Amino acid sequence: MEDDGNASSEVQAVFPNVPKTPNTELKKLLVFKVYKRRWFILLVLCLLNCSNATLWLTFAPVADQSAQYFKVSLEEINWLSLVYMVVAIPLSFGTTWMLDTLGLRITLVLGSWLNMFGAVTRFCGSPPSPDYTIMFPVVMLGQTLGALAQPLIIFTPTKLAALWFPDHQRATANMIASMSNPLGILLANIISPMVVETPKQIPGLLIAYAVPACIICFLATVGIRSSEPPTPPSASAGSSGSEPFVQGLRLLLKNKAYLVLLLCFGSGMAVFTCFSALLEQILCVQGYTNDFAGICGALFIVFGIVGAGALGVYVDKTKKFTEATKINISLTALTCIAFSVVSQMQQQEAAVAAVCSLFGFFGFSIYPVAMELSVECTYPVGEATSAGLIFISGQVQSVLYMILLQALTHRLTESPLSTCGDAVLSWRVPMLVMAGLCSLFSCCFVIFFHTRYRRLEAEEEATYQQSGGSTADKDAATVDT
Repeated sequence: MEDDGNASSEVQAVFPNVPKTPNTELKKLLVFKVYKRRWFILLVLCLLNCSNATLWLTFAPVADQSAQYFKVSLEEINWLSLVYMVVAIPLSFGTTWMLDTLGLRITLVLGSWLNMFGAVTRFCGSPPSPDYTIMFPVVMLGQTLGALAQPLIIFTPTKLAALWFPDHQRATANMIASMSNPLGILLANIISPMVVETPKQIPGLLIAYAVPACIICFLATVGIRSSEPPTPPSASAGSSGSEPFVQGLRLLLKNKAYLVLLLCFGSGMAVFTCFSALLEQILCVQGYTNDFAGICGALFIVFGIVGAGALGVYVDKTKKFTEATKINISLTALTCIAFSVVSQMQQQEAAVAAVCSLFGFFGFSIYPVAMELSVECTYPVGEATSAGLIFISGQVQSVLYMILLQALTHRLTESPLSTCGDAVLSWRVPMLVMAGLCSLFSCCFVIFFHTRYRRLEAEEEATYQQSGGSTADKDAATVDT
């Protein structure tokens, strides 16, 4: 008993802001279980995340054709993507509360229904009937419903990983769920230009995205029966979200390391959002086709998924969250600078494709690791709260960056190689500004971010106390059922 008290005192000395209550709960757990159905829930989340991402960027790869079909400007077409960021900001606080209070199942099922209604509503605004008047506001309503679903879906990976997966699989599960979102972006960049060769083919594209959304909604509603397993898979899962929501927010605002992560990684998310939404418009000015822009977007995502997979497995084994994030965010800044240069060159397909691949490889791999890092540096605050605020930061900065970058463009009097149609804009200054912002916040993160891994240390303390201080019995039993 004396060993238990000393261990507890030592941990409290290291973490004075961490309450004793979660560790008291952790000590009660002697055997942990993992359930095979965790993979089905992960699959549904991946499909839902992928579907929502395709709805988000349906029109970005075919912006010119969409503008002609709906008889609106390119700026209005950009708002079909931008609405996801605008709507998500005020709803994100409610989503974090839902996940940590009402649970995983209710949040995912609600998100799947909103995603389905959004996809169906978009099609209703532009059915393939020559006698039907095209209604751009109805399409915007459908996009808005999809935007309402986005925070319910995209906040979930860290919560799902914490509740259903053991500690040696958390980063990998988070990576798989998180990378399904860029996979949806990849599909949008491939499918949209492939299906839409002329403006009249827009309705066929919308129905192609609506059918999977309906199937996924059925799977989520019928297949997900509980928010968490009967027996937790790890010590920290038993106390997930132990801090009340408001108290958790207060703890986050006092955590200096988290605030640095909130600002710097949010900026990185904004850069990637702008890159995905504006890629076709940036490249078409220099004579690159929509198909080539789609290929670059695809390379961006494919290499991002490869990088995230490799980094997720590495971090699961080594637990070097901070080192991995700092190295990759530095390399991402360098590739962003490279893109700002090569994207303004003509007839440099190989260079543009290579830079887009490296941009995705280094940049996208950061996302799941940074989400896990946000949980590690803020434990015992709920996973949805800590990861959700970072997403909110990314959305707010995405809106600001999109508005800023578009405001810095100017019309070109002539551009002989342009494939943009009537709207020919110069993106030279916006790209340099984007590279500067990415570099600035990357440097800030590398210099100012320092933290301890609170969740891992709390789990180690709990297992140490369970074994009465015996290092030989430190690891708790895990049963796969």
